[in-house]
Amino acid sequence: MADGWREHRAAGGQVIDVASGEVVAQGLSMPHSPRLHKGTLCLLNAGSGEFGRLDVASGKFEPIAFCPGFLRGMSFLGDYALVGLSLPRENRTFSGLALDDALKSRGAEPRCGVMVIDLTSGGAPHWLRFEGVVQELYDVAAILGRRARAAIGFMGEEVRRMVSIGEGPGA
Repeated sequence: MADGWREHRAAGGQVIDVASGEVVAQGLSMPHSPRLHKGTLCLLNAGSGEFGRLDVASGKFEPIAFCPGFLRGMSFLGDYALVGLSLPRENRTFSGLALDDALKSRGAEPRCGVMVIDLTSGGAPHWLRFEGVVQELYDVAAILGRRARAAIGFMGEEVRRMVSIGEGPGA
């Protein structure tokens, strides 16, 4: 069934070893973005707002940090994880999840942005928060060796000066 996962989104998520077809873990809430980092399988338990690691031998998910948003997308820079947070959509897909109770118990509001998590402490020393029209992120990527000194919107004058389409200088 194409959308069968929606009925089991609170605890029906699994991690499957693609090579063997074996279920490595189950009972997760909308798991997302599994990544190997330094030999450890990390993932986002998106429906509960938890970033953590998976003990592949036992199948147990070990939360490292709570993130106040629906989680999608993850990248690593050394001993830090960059995790994407989205505002929950106002529809059935994102309602009734453990994330709702976790936010309420912490007196927190959901956020959209990128949370930087220290893998040794579980703390979040840095944030990049998006407000306004941006409400969802789908992935996060760290591009090493580059610096972005500006963010350019589509509606401002900067886009005309700094972005070119087609042939430009050096073409």
